[in-house]
Amino acid sequence: MSFALNTSAFRNGGEIPSRYTCSGSDISPALKWSGSPKGTRSLALIVDDPDAPMGTWTHWLIWNIPAQPPSLPGGVPADGELRNGARQGRNDFNRLGYGGPCPPPGKAHRYFFRICAVDTLLELKPGGSRSDLERALKGHVVSQAVWMGTFRR
Repeated sequence: MSFALNTSAFRNGGEIPSRYTCSGSDISPALKWSGSPKGTRSLALIVDDPDAPMGTWTHWLIWNIPAQPPSLPGGVPADGELRNGARQGRNDFNRLGYGGPCPPPGKAHRYFFRICAVDTLLELKPGGSRSDLERALKGHVVSQAVWMGTFRR
């Protein structure tokens, strides 16, 4: 079985409902994964928009997600460290946790939810940046999976 990410909130390649965006409640969707490779100790998730006018915009950084259960609930709180031990970084809105799609009016943007199976717990404090997370992940990603949605205002 190959490593895969999915959500029941929207289909892969489909439109992200407004409740998960700045036009709605701005809460994170529930996510599930399957087929975690042998040796997976934790997971890391990066959500970004490569279509942003000023370059790729990071919407969510979360790491040290436990491998079990193979899911994240919807509406993850914007805390630096969660009860399950997962840690969240600063998104490009300069906030901890999830910041939903919020493109300028016009054409639809693509939002990539990339989950990485990681062979260790990362020694990265809450509030880290995307570059901090990418450095910490170097040499520790066993596999990755992607789910993509679109949104426009």
